[in-house]
Amino acid sequence: MTTPKKASDLFVECLEAEGVEYIFGVPGEENLDLLESLSDSSIKLVLTRHEQGAGFMAATYGRHTGKTGVFLATLGPGATNMVTAIAYSQLGGMPTLAITGQKPIKHSKQGRFQILDVVAMMEPVTKFAHQLHSGDNIPSRVREAFRLAEEEKPGATHLELPEDIAAEDAFTQPIARSVARRPSAETKAVRQAVEAIEAAKSPVLVIAAGANRRMTSNMLGEFVEKTRIPFVTTQMGKGVLDERHPLFLGCAALSAGDFCHRAIEDADLIINVGHDVIEKPPFFMDADGAKVIHISNTTAEVDPVYFPQIEVIGDIANAVWQIKEAITPQDTWSCGRMLEYRAADVAHSDPLEADTRFPIFPPHLVRQVRGAMPDDGIICLDNGVYKIWFARNYTAYLSNTVLLDNALATMGAGLPSAMMSAMLYPDRRVMAICGDGGFMMNSQELETAVRLGLNLTVLILRDDAYGMIRWKQANMGFKDYGLTYGNPDFVKYAESYGAIGHRITSSEHLTDVLAETGNTPGVHVIDCPVDYTENDQILNHDIKELSAKL
Repeated sequence: MTTPKKASDLFVECLEAEGVEYIFGVPGEENLDLLESLSDSSIKLVLTRHEQGAGFMAATYGRHTGKTGVFLATLGPGATNMVTAIAYSQLGGMPTLAITGQKPIKHSKQGRFQILDVVAMMEPVTKFAHQLHSGDNIPSRVREAFRLAEEEKPGATHLELPEDIAAEDAFTQPIARSVARRPSAETKAVRQAVEAIEAAKSPVLVIAAGANRRMTSNMLGEFVEKTRIPFVTTQMGKGVLDERHPLFLGCAALSAGDFCHRAIEDADLIINVGHDVIEKPPFFMDADGAKVIHISNTTAEVDPVYFPQIEVIGDIANAVWQIKEAITPQDTWSCGRMLEYRAADVAHSDPLEADTRFPIFPPHLVRQVRGAMPDDGIICLDNGVYKIWFARNYTAYLSNTVLLDNALATMGAGLPSAMMSAMLYPDRRVMAICGDGGFMMNSQELETAVRLGLNLTVLILRDDAYGMIRWKQANMGFKDYGLTYGNPDFVKYAESYGAIGHRITSSEHLTDVLAETGNTPGVHVIDCPVDYTENDQILNHDIKELSAKL
């Protein structure tokens, strides 16, 4: 007979068998057995100041590594605080496991105090949510949670470990990770796609979030070099291919009417790789418009603006490789018009990016940051109007060097995401880019960053308002109302946590400070005033009018 062990010890052994390195979180009294078991394990507990920060860190771990990021909270308010981060990882395709505690389920000590049906709450925002009823079931449930979290499309899972279950004896052993290969695309589907591409006059490639995998990036690079078909990215597809490539047409950062959208409209065939309708559509399908090939791990979710005629389903890298091997580039393909749109985009952006006014002009800010970051540097964006500017104008060189959220599009994720990136890649430069509104939603994690000894720059773009909504408000013709606020002195605020504060006073000063913070260890917080007064004119009018004239 197997020697009994405490169920919480078994739970931790199962996590170790899955290769878990970190657990992020804010424990409560219902987690204390698990906490004791963790203290004797190989897993490092990263104590955060809010459950949301823990969840964003876990999701970013999953995004970078492809392995499940694990985070922990107690019952009730601890669990409810997790929900935004769980939805962030679920919609964004980042593998995570959320662990919550619960009061004893076999007998009650405190009535209904703090008790919510957490599993029912988690079910709509996860791939799998389960309450553990027995210590002996822990291995199978943990293995299932990890399997589902990492299976395409990756996402969030949840396990609830009640107090009395954590403390009981268990007699089972961890289940070893299984090896599962994704199925390859079917040969006839590949042939159908190849024939459609060869028959096209102006094909274009659209690269989306699902293509943001190392092997897929390599295969797409070979496909573009062989075919010379130009490409557009979605926001979450940035960096899959080097955007310095002469066939890059831009990032679909706006909803419509940008130069890259006009280029896509010139195509008669769109090769859409890794697209998910959760992300804002990079184009709108029309019954009489271009034919669309959907290449993904999963079949297309049909939407009023997305109903592809050809689907190639299976491992994306393998599907692209099969198509690349079978295709014969055609002399009849014409992409010159698409490249003219890109040239016009660059010509429009160049003088904007050279504008050194103060407060800092957003296009110039993007150029400054790109100039300060090394090729493999990682920027982690919070959510706000500046995200549009960075998605449009920041040239990404490598996969997962521009981390932004175009799925849930939540505020508050930029700082924790950058902290996780700095933990994983201590030799690379990492910068969190946050609006003042988003930064303040999880600013307490500065203490965590300092405590962990991270090297990190936090660039706060200060306009003393919820700028994205203010931009929309102006575009809709409404008066400026209800969206401005006051801010703390961010330099003093940073210093109170033991970070290093900087206040920008000019464009030249920004150049110097970005260089200094890149060469000096520690957590740096930069207060950078920005001028958003032309957002509406440029993004909603100038770009659309100029591109339409072409």
